[in-house]
Amino acid sequence: MTESEQLDATFAALANPTRRALLAHLAKGEATVNALAEPFDMTLPAVSRHIRVLEKAGLVTRGKDAQFRPCKLNAAPLRVVANWADQYREIWELRFDAMDSVLQSMKEKP
Repeated sequence: MTESEQLDATFAALANPTRRALLAHLAKGEATVNALAEPFDMTLPAVSRHIRVLEKAGLVTRGKDAQFRPCKLNAAPLRVVANWADQYREIWELRFDAMDSVLQSMKEKP
């Protein structure tokens, strides 16, 4: 997968709040599909479909533990997103600095 394809797949996977919540859960450690599905008001197959999207994006890997297939977070694709966003850091920092200057001048005026 090229870096551009990885970005597309990662952003598509992260676009859904359920998948972001699943990743947040996995950030605490690996979990079974049943454990991941517990807090959601949806069927197990629906949660499994979300996990498959995360797997396809490379954000989740599945292990093999007897009859269980625990899911584990793979943060590497998030690094690609962070590197992409980093190229814009200077722009938004300059804008925040400018906004801070405007706010400070507004406070100083009676």
